[in-house]
Amino acid sequence: MENKVLATVESVKITELDVENFIKRLNPQQASQYQTEEGKKQILQELINQNLFLVDAKKTDLENTSAFNNEMNKMKDMVLTQLNINNLMQSVEVQDSEVKDYFNQNRKKYSTPEKADTSHILVDTKEECEEIQQKLKADEISFEDAAKNYSKCPSKSKGGNLGLFQRGKMVPEYEAIAFDMDTDEISEPVKTQFGYHLIKLNEKQAASEAEFKEVKTKAKKDFISTKQREKYTAKVNEMRKQFNIEMA
Repeated sequence: MENKVLATVESVKITELDVENFIKRLNPQQASQYQTEEGKKQILQELINQNLFLVDAKKTDLENTSAFNNEMNKMKDMVLTQLNINNLMQSVEVQDSEVKDYFNQNRKKYSTPEKADTSHILVDTKEECEEIQQKLKADEISFEDAAKNYSKCPSKSKGGNLGLFQRGKMVPEYEAIAFDMDTDEISEPVKTQFGYHLIKLNEKQAASEAEFKEVKTKAKKDFISTKQREKYTAKVNEMRKQFNIEMA
């Protein structure tokens, strides 16, 4: 694809790629605002403005001022600092046997916990809950329609469905019932801090242990991150002993 020149400021050329790269550096929400032709024209004008400032800075010999040199020294220090940290991080190497040991020591982290998919009807009082329960038992209304008609939870728009969740994500009173039910079973009224619930279990998935070969890539990445943190801390402690630090 031809990188078309869109404008020239003195001898500096501004191309389509320059505009695209400028947009890519913006956060996603901002970038989306400039993907139109009009938006790209605005970016082009901003790039022209920036290059005008660059040309003017060179014309006024700004790069030979002490202010410029001070800023360049700051940038140099930042680059040196980051380069040193990057070199330290990249020096970390791990063997497959070490990764497997790490996986075995942290097996629970890579296992899939027990999950449940439930729907619920949430009301303020136990009496309301029991009235709805009786209607359900008499087949006067479906659970989904009862949720839409009576529940005060936003999930009522989906028939009360809360989707799939793992243990530890819901309040204890709710979970204690949900994970002890059979599929399609509807609970007795359950009290939580939010009110009274009728819970219907749609699906339950048993916990499963991960195999090393399935998560090897992630485990290796996690292990390297752990070793990098350790090496960073060790290096910092070493330098704190080596170099003078004076607190104000």
